[in-house]
Amino acid sequence: MAKEKFPVTLAIRLLRQHEIEFTPRPYRYEDRGGTATSARELQVEEHQVIKTLVMEDEQGAGLIVLMHGDMEVSLKNLARQIDAKQVTPCTPKTAEALTGYQTGGTSPFGTRKPMAVYIEKSILSLGQIYINGGKRGFLIEIKPSDLTRVLKPIVVEIGIQP
Repeated sequence: MAKEKFPVTLAIRLLRQHEIEFTPRPYRYEDRGGTATSARELQVEEHQVIKTLVMEDEQGAGLIVLMHGDMEVSLKNLARQIDAKQVTPCTPKTAEALTGYQTGGTSPFGTRKPMAVYIEKSILSLGQIYINGGKRGFLIEIKPSDLTRVLKPIVVEIGIQP
């Protein structure tokens, strides 16, 4: 049986550098399909698919928020918890400039510019998560503990049901 090929992105290189175990999970990408599409394609719960959201504070400082695919971010609660006046999502152009990744393929690993990473607390209680590996149509399956070992995210409670 031939070994499955997958893209070797900056994210994958960083995970290998840190000797993190992960399982590549490529899927058929659909434009604007989001986590609902990737969950359906991989036959996993959308709650386990983690969105990498690129945001900025009122001074234009970039930050990354990791959130369950089936939840939204309370921007007011996020701003309050990180002592910012305001937090807003970045434009796709700004997000791509900060991360080096194309929208729809943004990984929190191996970003172009170092940014603070915030993670929804409840993600840490999951056994496995599925998060972008740095390319559209390419998630990686990883343990939350391994993610925290590499990213050292700040734990927040900002998730709300849509």
